[in-house]
Amino acid sequence: MENRKGGYELDSTHQEQMQDIGEMLRKKRKEMNLTLREAENATSIRVSYLQSLEEGDTTKLISPVYAQGFFKQYATFLGLDGEHIVREYPKLFNRHEDHEFAYGIGTLEVRGHPGTGVKWFPNAMWFAAFVIVLVGAWFFARYLGVL
Repeated sequence: MENRKGGYELDSTHQEQMQDIGEMLRKKRKEMNLTLREAENATSIRVSYLQSLEEGDTTKLISPVYAQGFFKQYATFLGLDGEHIVREYPKLFNRHEDHEFAYGIGTLEVRGHPGTGVKWFPNAMWFAAFVIVLVGAWFFARYLGVL
C-alpha cells in the first residue's frame, strides 16, 4: 500500500521477511568489508536506498518496481542471486499498485511549449525561394526558346 511520502509499505509478515533479507544484504556487505558509500559508487544506487534495503524499510523506496530493481542490482553486486530471491518472495516485490488519478485544476489543460508549433516564417521563406526559382526557370526557358 502507498504511504503519504510516495513510498510503499508491507504488512507485518512481509515486513519481517524484508528485514531478514535486508540483514542478509548487510552481513554480506560487511563480509566484503565495503561501506555503503562504496556500494553506492559501484551500483549507482543512492546510499539512502541501500540503507532502506538493508533495514527492510520500504517506506523510502518509490515503488515495488524500484525496490525489485534496486534489490536485484545490489544483491548481484554482493554476489547473491537476486533473481532467485525475488522469485522466492514474489509478494515482497510483485504487488499490484492501485494508481489513483484525481482531476484537479489544470489536469485537462493542454499546454504547449513556446518553441513548438508551426514555424511559419521559415516555411514562408522556403516557399518564396521555390517561387523565385520557378519564375527564374520560366524566364530562362523563354530566353532559350524552349517555351
